[in-house]
Amino acid sequence: MAETDTTAVPNAGEQADRLHRGSGEGRRKGRPFPKGRQLDPTALAEVRQLLGDAPRRRDLLIEHLHIIQDTYGHLSAAHLAALAHEMRLAMAEVWEVATFYAHFDVVKEGETPPPAVTVRVCDSLTCALFGAEQRLEALAKAFGAKVRVVRAPCMGACDKAPVAAVGHRLVEHVDMARAKTAIAAHHDDHVTPADPALTLDAYMADGGYTLLRRCLAGKVAREAVIDALDKAGLRGLGGAGFPTARKWSLVRQTEGPRLMAVNGDEGEPGTFKDRYFLESDPHRMLEGMLIGAWVVEAEAVYIYMRDEYPDIIRVLRREIAALEAAGLSPHTDIHLRRGAGAYICGEESAMIESIEGKRGLPRHRPPYVAQSGIFGRPTLVNNIETLWWVRDIVEKGGAWFAKQGSPDHPGLRSYSVSGRVKHPGVKIVPAGVTARALIEEHCGGMLDGHRFKGYLPGGASGGVLPASMADIPLDFGQLEKHGSFVGSHAVVILSDQDDMKDVALNLMRFFEDESCGQCTPCRAGTEKAVKLMAGGNWDQPLLRELSAAMTDASICGLGQAASNPLISVMTHFPDDL
Repeated sequence: MAETDTTAVPNAGEQADRLHRGSGEGRRKGRPFPKGRQLDPTALAEVRQLLGDAPRRRDLLIEHLHIIQDTYGHLSAAHLAALAHEMRLAMAEVWEVATFYAHFDVVKEGETPPPAVTVRVCDSLTCALFGAEQRLEALAKAFGAKVRVVRAPCMGACDKAPVAAVGHRLVEHVDMARAKTAIAAHHDDHVTPADPALTLDAYMADGGYTLLRRCLAGKVAREAVIDALDKAGLRGLGGAGFPTARKWSLVRQTEGPRLMAVNGDEGEPGTFKDRYFLESDPHRMLEGMLIGAWVVEAEAVYIYMRDEYPDIIRVLRREIAALEAAGLSPHTDIHLRRGAGAYICGEESAMIESIEGKRGLPRHRPPYVAQSGIFGRPTLVNNIETLWWVRDIVEKGGAWFAKQGSPDHPGLRSYSVSGRVKHPGVKIVPAGVTARALIEEHCGGMLDGHRFKGYLPGGASGGVLPASMADIPLDFGQLEKHGSFVGSHAVVILSDQDDMKDVALNLMRFFEDESCGQCTPCRAGTEKAVKLMAGGNWDQPLLRELSAAMTDASICGLGQAASNPLISVMTHFPDDL
């Protein structure tokens, strides 16, 4: 090869250097390195070792962030830059995702990493009723800088309030002694004994997956499954209540290829039914999921589980591997995705964005996810409880399930009951039960010294109703005329010892913290509402005006429903204002 002739262009090397670095009078001061963030070779080697042979696909970004966070306890700028390089993504893409989710601790250059142990104390409503704020202050004072103590939203264990998490270890009825014990055992966090009752063999011994095998063998028609769900009156039990049979039919009628998503990100304060179902019988949900994937002919299923349920995630990983090895999922691929602490990802389109490795920002509609969901494909989205009932309904018949309720309220439902009752927990009872019946017949009555004053019929979003309205059936379409709804069937019982203004403020602070920030009515509205509510006397006309703007103009249900507790307290509890 001939050498390059630089003699025709005097000082060519100097000119190139000036173009690259700048030099001479009137030029910017030269840089000793190229513009942009520089890679740390050590960090890059560490990231490559952690990821191993795992694909570097864009949709796995959050999974890879979890691997780094779990290993080092935080996400350093050097590791984020290395991950961006390894995945061939812009640093801005990695940074915006890492900083969006509450469970990722991003440490900027020059900042000190957090302590090795983080204690998250739940400050959502039920835990607040049982002294979470006092626990938070006491723990922070006791541990000082050695342990990071922070407040956190609902952890899905409201029946064991107040609760905290030491790392990923849930501490029930947390006090100083229990917190110290959990911190001492923090190094064994990864060790969780397997419960033999949760295994594939135990489930199959009780007839499990017989229905799925019959479906895959062509002995059951897809239309027969949909018909059974229709006769049962089964509805989406994540909050919206859309008829399940109709949803499956709509997705099936949409041109493929199709996908499926399982929404296991129950973050609504007061809701813990998914935890109950998956701890007691996870394969019942998995069989319902695989039947659903078969009915709509979904090429892949994505199970999205909230990060607050690490034991459940471990069980699911183990049992999914077992059922795949047993040849029970030849018709679809199963992917388990782990959330990262974002309530908004319980909204189906925000969940899909997170599954794709992005920030959990709700999408504008239309198109609906049944038309364009994961990766733009038609996607069936179902809640954990909805899928949990599929096997029983198809095996025993839709009429059997419907008769468990009443003609007006067909079927069985689970109600997550917490608050001022003697025996909180998940209560599986006929649909349309009343709050009064839940208290008196299923929860052992009110706590001693407490008089029933009000209740949340549907978690933080469902508003607050007085005890005088405790005989309304807790079912879809029954509470809307009262400015409320049943939602995810999370019932929080309040007593005469609870200040309703404090209750509403606690709920509004939750929405302020959990707003994704995408739309101004929700982002600015929740912040403004908190300031107005915390200021003492409520300016009710201004709060009602603000509520109307949030309800009418917010993109998704978070902003649209955030003011329900506020409005209901002003309407039903005027003496507390």
